Amino acid sequence: MKRVIFAILLLYSSAWAISLERIIDTSLSKNPSLESISERIQANKYNIAVSNQFANPELLITKNTLDSSQAMSKSVVSFKQKIPFYNKRDTNKKIALAEDALLDEKLSAAKTKLVEKIKSEAYTIWKLNELYKIINEYITLTKQNIDLYESYTSIDENQHIGIMKAELSLSDLRIQKSVLQEKINSAYAQLSYLAAFKVKHLDIDLQMREKPNLSNLQRSLSENPDIKIKDKEVLKQNAKLKMADLNNYPDINLIAGYAMRENFDNYFTVGVGLSLPIYGTEDYKEEEARAMVLSAASQKADTQISVNAELESYYAQMLSSYDIYHIIQDDALPQVAHMFELSGSSISIGADLFKYIDVLFDKLDLEQKSIKAVTNYNLAKAKIAQLKGEMK
Repeated sequence: MKRVIFAILLLYSSAWAISLERIIDTSLSKNPSLESISERIQANKYNIAVSNQFANPELLITKNTLDSSQAMSKSVVSFKQKIPFYNKRDTNKKIALAEDALLDEKLSAAKTKLVEKIKSEAYTIWKLNELYKIINEYITLTKQNIDLYESYTSIDENQHIGIMKAELSLSDLRIQKSVLQEKINSAYAQLSYLAAFKVKHLDIDLQMREKPNLSNLQRSLSENPDIKIKDKEVLKQNAKLKMADLNNYPDINLIAGYAMRENFDNYFTVGVGLSLPIYGTEDYKEEEARAMVLSAASQKADTQISVNAELESYYAQMLSSYDIYHIIQDDALPQVAHMFELSGSSISIGADLFKYIDVLFDKLDLEQKSIKAVTNYNLAKAKIAQLKGEMK
């Protein structure tokens, strides 16, 4: 059923615009990189199943070369079973369970990073499309102004320079349009790779949202994937330390045998075997495990510092983008709009086209910066969402 739904989605996405939410949902269920981690988790399930099992018993069959008339002539069948020291099997299972929890967190972290990459690529596509739209608008507007200006019967040398300036600006706009088209195609190719299916049209609309608050953002980091991974690594190393401590105590080997003789009575033998930890190997390994616990704890502390630093960096990007956007929208664009109206009305009576083009491109530059500010705001927001462990 999932394959049918996925096939329908592929057909749908190739013909119609698809939402970012749909891309994320589909990618989380189909992305090969996530499936590889899922397979590792499934493989570890088998490791958990065998982690507290006894070691396989050993069966030995021996026969000596003495004549059967000798009392020592015999064939012996022996059975040996290792019995781990108390709590070793349970501790070994705890290590396997800790590894399972660690893999689960790594899968969650991989999902959040994939979602962030998809968002970033989608936001880039929105930016490129918006820039492409306004470039088209300005190409049309510039052509209209050139045609209008050339319609005058008398054009002096200064006015002719204005027309040349406008035509050069038009060429620059066409170059920008071509570059943007190439970037849009590349961005869609990258988005298709991340989504694990072909995406041709994206339905997305970005807006500038509320002003960010650093305190609120810092309180949302409790579910950070990298910190949770380090938590699980500490738990795993603690379980390994417990096992290293238990390895100082020897396992017991139970031995039972049955000796068969042709001309004499058969008999049973029983015995017990122990390993003797007299060379200090286990002590060294315990100290190594203890050092690994301290290392994991230090890495966790370092990760917490790093995550906080990343958050502050993305917050600064959001705040800067928010300020830039409102400076442009609330202050600069209204002023340029007024200048644009004055120069636009004057051009209709044959005024200097050169000055008009300058004002026109000042307005274009501000609108481009406004689009980039909205994009950068949302890109930083997507990064923060990844730090928070969000998968949507």
